[in-house]
Amino acid sequence: MLEYPNINAVAIEIGPLKVHWYGLMYLVGFVAAWWLLKIHTRRLNTSWSKDDLADLIFYAAIGVILGGRLGYIFFYNFSAFVSDPLMILKIWQGGMSFHGGFIGVIVSVWIFARKTGRALFEVGDLVAPVSAVGLGAGRVGNFINGELWGRVTDVPWGMVFPFEGAGTLPRHPSQLYQFFLEGVLLFLILWIYSRKPRPMMAVSGMFLLLYGVFRFFVEFFRQPDEHLLFVAFNWMTRGQQLCIPMILLGGFLIWLAYRRGQYAHSTAAASE
Repeated sequence: MLEYPNINAVAIEIGPLKVHWYGLMYLVGFVAAWWLLKIHTRRLNTSWSKDDLADLIFYAAIGVILGGRLGYIFFYNFSAFVSDPLMILKIWQGGMSFHGGFIGVIVSVWIFARKTGRALFEVGDLVAPVSAVGLGAGRVGNFINGELWGRVTDVPWGMVFPFEGAGTLPRHPSQLYQFFLEGVLLFLILWIYSRKPRPMMAVSGMFLLLYGVFRFFVEFFRQPDEHLLFVAFNWMTRGQQLCIPMILLGGFLIWLAYRRGQYAHSTAAASE
């Protein structure tokens, strides 16, 4: 059994000002995504400028934060919101939904694409690989925050999480499983896959498909939300339920992308 490294959730405290690790992980994710986007666009010889990328990160950040918080409220904890509407502002306590954040990013990418005269999937395909970095950073934040722990287990790497509701039995460190699958592995696969120009929608479709599969798998080790437990078949969690349309849509987009064979204008020259 491994010992949980009980890290103070507050990274920096100056008087009344408190900066939480959870928030810093989001900052790390956005900065890393911006840096990787610069490398990615230069590698593909695209027409994106530094200002374009900075604006895109800003739009995506707004989408992630607003969508992630609203998604958590409506998908996972609406009853608590009704009892205490101000809880929606307490992001430092955790409570961000990937699926909500994903919807938020789609909306923000659509707005950005319309503003800049680009196709939706031209922008989506660019963002997809680096999104995994932000996902990985977020899972580290979950681990430090002491939330989203796994189910009780007897594996040698099980951990006892010293938080209310976790009990005294060792559990899967499912946040770290998600960090590896949704962060590290997803990024590596998409980064390598997108090294060469692909038909529009292919990279976005691959992101949807792989994230959906990885998240569906990890949910078997993650403790279901106490107020929801299993939502179908006495084994399916809300996270798995939300992943099914992602997997189906991802597979469809990949099939459609290669059937059409349409490339973004900014990468067409690089592919010839």
